[in-house]
Amino acid sequence: MSPPGAKADQLARTSSTRKSSAKNGLPSRSDILDFIGDSEGKVGKREIARAFGIKGPDRIALKRLLKEMAEDGLIAGARKSYRQPGKLPPVTVLEVVERDSDGEFIAVPAKWDMDVDGPRPRLLVVADGQRSGDVAGVGDRILARIKAVPKDEQDGYAFEARPIKRLKRAERSLLGIFRAHGQRGVIDPVDRRQLREWRVEAGDEGEAQDGDLVRFRISSGGRYGLQHATVIERLGNPDDQRQVSLIAIHAHGIPEDFPERALAELDALPELDIEKREDLRELPLVTIDPVDARDHDDAVWAAPDEDPKNIDGWVVIVAIADVAHYVRANSALDRAALERGNSVYFPDRVVPMLPERISNDLCSLREGEERPCLAVRMVFGADGKKRKHKFMRAVMRSHAKLAYVGAQAAIDGAPDKETAPLIDTVLRPLWDAYEALKKARNERAPLDLDLPERKIVMDGEGRIRDIVTPERLTAHRLIEEFMIQANVAAAETLEAKGSALIYRVHDAPSKEKLVALRDFLKTLDISIPKSGVLRPEHFNGVLARVRGSDINQLVSEVVLRAQSQAEYSAQNLGHFGLNLRRYAHFTSPIRRYADLVVHRALIAALGFGPGGLRDDNRDELEQVAATISDTERRAMAAERETTDRLITSYLADRIGAKFHARVSGVTRSGLFVKLDETGADGFVPAATIGEDYFRYDETHHMLVGDDTNQSYRLGDRVEVRLVEAIPSAGALRFEMLSNGRKRSARKAQMRPKRRTRSVRRRG
Repeated sequence: MSPPGAKADQLARTSSTRKSSAKNGLPSRSDILDFIGDSEGKVGKREIARAFGIKGPDRIALKRLLKEMAEDGLIAGARKSYRQPGKLPPVTVLEVVERDSDGEFIAVPAKWDMDVDGPRPRLLVVADGQRSGDVAGVGDRILARIKAVPKDEQDGYAFEARPIKRLKRAERSLLGIFRAHGQRGVIDPVDRRQLREWRVEAGDEGEAQDGDLVRFRISSGGRYGLQHATVIERLGNPDDQRQVSLIAIHAHGIPEDFPERALAELDALPELDIEKREDLRELPLVTIDPVDARDHDDAVWAAPDEDPKNIDGWVVIVAIADVAHYVRANSALDRAALERGNSVYFPDRVVPMLPERISNDLCSLREGEERPCLAVRMVFGADGKKRKHKFMRAVMRSHAKLAYVGAQAAIDGAPDKETAPLIDTVLRPLWDAYEALKKARNERAPLDLDLPERKIVMDGEGRIRDIVTPERLTAHRLIEEFMIQANVAAAETLEAKGSALIYRVHDAPSKEKLVALRDFLKTLDISIPKSGVLRPEHFNGVLARVRGSDINQLVSEVVLRAQSQAEYSAQNLGHFGLNLRRYAHFTSPIRRYADLVVHRALIAALGFGPGGLRDDNRDELEQVAATISDTERRAMAAERETTDRLITSYLADRIGAKFHARVSGVTRSGLFVKLDETGADGFVPAATIGEDYFRYDETHHMLVGDDTNQSYRLGDRVEVRLVEAIPSAGALRFEMLSNGRKRSARKAQMRPKRRTRSVRRRG
């Protein structure tokens, strides 16, 4: 291990030579890769900026460059620690996972992203130059020094790990399938990263039956890797759809239970002091949410502006639950919320960011009940542009709990008993105000990608009743636009006050993605500008051109894939998709930690009393932003996998059935298809398509048969037959029934000579 200060010395030695390459701007990609490769310690954005003498506004440009390099697979890691993909650091934390046939311990990196870094490497654990004796046990975590083994000396392992110290093993509860074997049993872990089965001694199986999904823990004893498992909870049939989300929760390490210290704080939450807040209780604020919403943290109200200087203008108030009143910075509740980063929503359950006492009670804007809130009063002109706004810390009382469908039906002339009294006084002003705001929105021209989303409807037994694509209503767009305006107002206020904050940022597409998009659109005789600043309106022009055509879905998918991923940052990069210069999340502090930080920043900046952002929290915002960006991606992956597993289970008894589908992805190995009926995703191996040799045409997003010249392109309508369904993996395999389209002779002549073949296999 490098001695203390070694990295600083290394940076000092290289800074003079490195800075010279950055005099005329940013360092080259190769310079950055060389620096990361030569460094022995942790290398983050700060170390790179220091080494190349990058200061001021150039640091934002450096961040973009590093992000592009990460998207291109050149580097991996987070902002504070970059590395070359697949490269092990000289010192790292390992998990001992098994003993090989010679009795030696084998370990794998504790943290490893297989999507970025490839297969997880296996390392031979060595002690003092000798093969491992009793330095650790299976299941232990060790801090180890890593050494690459020369190829001519390798005995099945490319790396050796020399333990520095054994780390404290946290007792974890795991999920697995219990298999009975006589008086004993074994558990096959659900997590695919577990490389072995765990032995269960007689009496440690609890109430588990053969084939049950169970929660278990690994015993802490065992000097020679003979740890065993103890069943602590029987969860039932692993094929039961009610257990599917639990598998994703565990696989992604999403915390389920709140620490006792955090729960203890619920007994000492501060009281609501109405006297120190503005009183909005008589204002007819209403909540409008999905019919099955599990929390209600935003309410809205609108009315014509009575200011004679703002003819046909509107006043809109957005009120948001004051979570910061109850959850104070650095408290146990706050630390638990940051660890979660956000609530995670599954079809059958929710893993909340905050305990239900807060999310479903004290901070849920229930109809007729007093609740603390942060509200913003915004004034818009007849053109829909915001003229001014003002934040307030207030107390409110929701006058109605409405659903999108019910509110829309009332406006469309079919009110029910609940909405009829609200049409003229509450609903019509909201819709009229939105019509004004829509003018400014259309002028702003945000990215107009309106792709349908599937929704799983569960029955009372926790099983799938239906899979639907909800209609996109004006009511949805209304609430969305009001929330966007409130978020913009929050960012503007905090910037004006010079306050630190966490932005919601969405960078422009990378150059490489734009080149690929231009090449693809060129095949459809569609072009986008090659020079100048590319804006969302350019993409909207492309989308408008194909709307209603048979390639509409194809082009929408390709445009979507060209976009960068939105994330959180303490530095403002703007929001490309919304076409906004500054944007911060303010409207959902019950379920997003970023919004809670913005609330605290507003409270501190505007002198709203206790619960504000503390000075010692400001320096941590960059790391907080990175953390909650990661937890957001974790939640998205868990939700997506659960949906895939549930739909696979739903279709498992329809093997042999035919489905209409659309090609949703094209790779060298085959076609991904999305079913019209359910939105389910599946795979058609190229080797099973017809009798031809198929080649992957990356530019045109298609597979092309060399002999028949038939092709399957992204977006094509096809018919497929279900061949295999694996619910535990969320995997569907299909057989192609449709013939491909015939390519024109001109396009066939243009194809490159290099071929990637796939041959149909029989038997």
